Amino acid sequence: MGFQTPQPTLSELLRRISRGEIQLPDFQRGYVWDEERIRSLLVTIAQGHPLGVVMTLQTGNDQVRFKPKPIEGTDLAQGAVEPTLLVLDGQQRLTSLSQALSGGGVVKTHDARKKVVERRFFIDIEQAVKDPRNLDAAVKSLPGDGMVRENFGKDVVLDVSTQEKQLEHGYFPVNLGYDDKGTAWLFEYADPEVSKAFLNAILTPMKSYAIPSIELDKQTSKEAVATVFEKVNQGGMKLTVFELLTAKFAGDADYYSAAGTDFRLKDDWAQTERVIRKHPVLESIEETEFLQAVMLLASHRGESATTARKDDILGLQLPDYRAWAGEVREAMAWVAHFLEDQHVHAARDVPYPPQLVALAALRVLMGEEIDVHGINARIRQWYWCGVLGELYSSSTESRLARDIDQVPEWARGAEGATVPRTVEDANFVESRLHSLKTRNAAAYKGIHALLMANGTKDWLHNQPFDRAHYRELAVDIHHVFPKAWCMKNEVDPELRESIVNKTPLARKTNQLVGGASPAEYMSKLDSRAQLSAAELDAIVAAHQIDVAALRTGSFAAFFTRRREALLGLVEAAMGKRAARDVDRDALGGGMESGDAFADEPDDPQDVEEAESTEAI
Repeated sequence: MGFQTPQPTLSELLRRISRGEIQLPDFQRGYVWDEERIRSLLVTIAQGHPLGVVMTLQTGNDQVRFKPKPIEGTDLAQGAVEPTLLVLDGQQRLTSLSQALSGGGVVKTHDARKKVVERRFFIDIEQAVKDPRNLDAAVKSLPGDGMVRENFGKDVVLDVSTQEKQLEHGYFPVNLGYDDKGTAWLFEYADPEVSKAFLNAILTPMKSYAIPSIELDKQTSKEAVATVFEKVNQGGMKLTVFELLTAKFAGDADYYSAAGTDFRLKDDWAQTERVIRKHPVLESIEETEFLQAVMLLASHRGESATTARKDDILGLQLPDYRAWAGEVREAMAWVAHFLEDQHVHAARDVPYPPQLVALAALRVLMGEEIDVHGINARIRQWYWCGVLGELYSSSTESRLARDIDQVPEWARGAEGATVPRTVEDANFVESRLHSLKTRNAAAYKGIHALLMANGTKDWLHNQPFDRAHYRELAVDIHHVFPKAWCMKNEVDPELRESIVNKTPLARKTNQLVGGASPAEYMSKLDSRAQLSAAELDAIVAAHQIDVAALRTGSFAAFFTRRREALLGLVEAAMGKRAARDVDRDALGGGMESGDAFADEPDDPQDVEEAESTEAI
């Protein structure tokens, strides 16, 4: 590998970018800098301070054949040439400069609130001349049309949309700094002395500003380029594992020799995205999770230890990726159906997205055998131990590797098979039911799914909570004893917001429940559901609820009995007994006064209950 260290002027770089001589490898991420970073970059240029090295790669390399794409915002429709350099490091800086300093100078970016905006940058001439050493205040970021508005856009407080108005306010457009029009613009400025000072102190130095670069030559190997990608971008814009592998795979000489084209990881990922769109419950799976599943399989069948570590993924070879990626994609449809069987119907209800990585890898390793009744029962036990034992919340990469090594033989009932650590380590304690309050907890989502899977139906519609009805009825998890009622009766917030006082209900059912006492809303349900009291009681009882306690409005009796019933669901799913650690006498009737309002922030889904009306 050879390299040069030229220091081209910014003017030269802008010219070459506009002609297409300098482009990007097409796998590079999109432009993401916000307006303040762009403004700060322009201040650095105006002050003549260094902004860091740009690294490029000469095109025409026999080993590294990245497909080029123009730097964002560059129009190559006319006068374009073939690129001679590809930017490996410095994309965000060069994109910012080429957009802000070329053409109309309008940059498509985002503000501090992540709102997409168009910005144009100016230098306040008098302020810059007055104190050239402090240009930070002189460089201005304005709306793309050059008009600053207040009072919700009704009042224009600054207008520099035309040259006449720019001259009036003394706002020099930075995009003219690298254009012959810039000097002509200054000749029109009202104060010749200030204009001359600005030209000498600010504009001329900006035109001669040089950027140090490292230019890798055509002999650079794909291994060297991969190393470069791992080492550069150490700041806030560090490349992801997927982007690094994209670069590595694109330069695979053996694949190019056999296929006559580069391997494009982005195109392959597009196939995976099509599978995810068919199964929205998988929406949490992104590029890195997919690569982890592939890596688990490649390493499990390889000579080294099974791994899902992101650092190890960088060592994944293209032949191994191609051997397993298609199988992982096929397995993802099975994962979606597995989740549906567990009554996990939406991506927001997936307890642990990383556990889906393990499920996909297990489906590939075990094939159709994973659906044999006894084997599938153990797979379900392993899944629920991970969820209810809350074991995928830390050390995820290590747990993934252990599960792939341990679960298959154990699930098959092989002689001498080791019980997976995820099953062995899992435990559940009774008091955890008190602290499960929002979807932030995997076990909260898990119990929600277990309730739906246990033959429950909606109270008003008498419909099961399968995938179709879950979406059609807008099912969510809601209070049994309504929040408003609990607050009025000073129920301890720990008990009020606990999963014990929550159950899946359709939106309209929850609206009917409103904030009334269960003793009131059960009577209302009797007539609205057009069921006999006995039929309705059976539907409600399937939610692991003591109906007698509900109809009499007895929170204490309801809570203690349902807590025990939910523990039974947990134990059945995990295949092991939960620890009882709650003092039965401590509930004290289920209500405590004094701190009824001292609760943590409410889950957005819960707020609706306190505000909903009783009428549908």
